[in-house]
Amino acid sequence: MSEHFVCSICGETHAGLTTDWAYNLPDEVWALSDPEKAARTKYDSDLCRLDDRHFIRCILPVPIVEQQSSFCWGAWAEVEQSTFYRYVELYEVDGSDEPPHSGKLANTLSVYGHTIGVPVLIQFGDPTKRPVLSTQPNDESLLAREQRLGIDDARHHEIVARLRG
Repeated sequence: MSEHFVCSICGETHAGLTTDWAYNLPDEVWALSDPEKAARTKYDSDLCRLDDRHFIRCILPVPIVEQQSSFCWGAWAEVEQSTFYRYVELYEVDGSDEPPHSGKLANTLSVYGHTIGVPVLIQFGDPTKRPVLSTQPNDESLLAREQRLGIDDARHHEIVARLRG
């Protein structure tokens, strides 16, 4: 596997393995035809509404212990309407003191199997960063264990190889 990647944001080639993988939209929205999207959704790079459902784009970090960094999933969380509008209210201010909000993953993180609907906690923060997702404390799935304990370099390589598939 090559030890470089092309950044999806800047288009430049960088050394090392990618440390993030992002989804442009919740899976259900992505699967809609263009006419359906136009009729049923409103979205930008941070927020999405599908009919009467609400989604926030977040980061779900998985620590890479040998690098003292994280592999971050840019995933969407489905949230209650009140959480959605609270995030909008705090969008340009620091929401770090806000208690975590409940949500559900809205993307399939393919290396972890079917993850849509997995309960998560959403922590708002600095307005320059996306909210952070964490799995529930009682979740014993592979994703939850890896988020709590971290992954080694070999697992990082495996994840990237499977994503590039």
